[in-house]
Amino acid sequence: MKAVVQRVLEARVRVDGETVGEIGPGLLVLVGVGQEDAASDAEQLAAKIARLRIFEDDAGKMNRSLVDVGGGLLAVSQFTLHADTKRGNRPSFISAMPPGAARPLFDAFVAAARGEGVPVSTGRFGADMKIELVADGPVTILLDTARG
Repeated sequence: MKAVVQRVLEARVRVDGETVGEIGPGLLVLVGVGQEDAASDAEQLAAKIARLRIFEDDAGKMNRSLVDVGGGLLAVSQFTLHADTKRGNRPSFISAMPPGAARPLFDAFVAAARGEGVPVSTGRFGADMKIELVADGPVTILLDTARG
């Protein structure tokens, strides 16, 4: 699984003008499920994100995790993270898992994050979503379970 993790002051997802998920301070996480991913990837990614020390401590050092600061997580499914542009300018998405198989793994990621004690909101799987965020830092981290 791939993820783009952004530290935010707030974030929300809208579908057809309706807010379907929102958080205050925490992390906006775009999650891409690939053909080779399994439930273990969802659990590994959720644990990594919950414990990723990218929030400042009292000394101003990035030394606190999402769990430490009690922040929220807004998870948004994002198959385009698996775009391959090696053969030109039109991306190929063949390494992304098809929606029917990806949905249970995305849901497993959400469940695993909640199991880590993180309050989680989500977008709407497969919908045309509009995402609003106020970046904090900005701090943006790329994660890929295939790379450890």
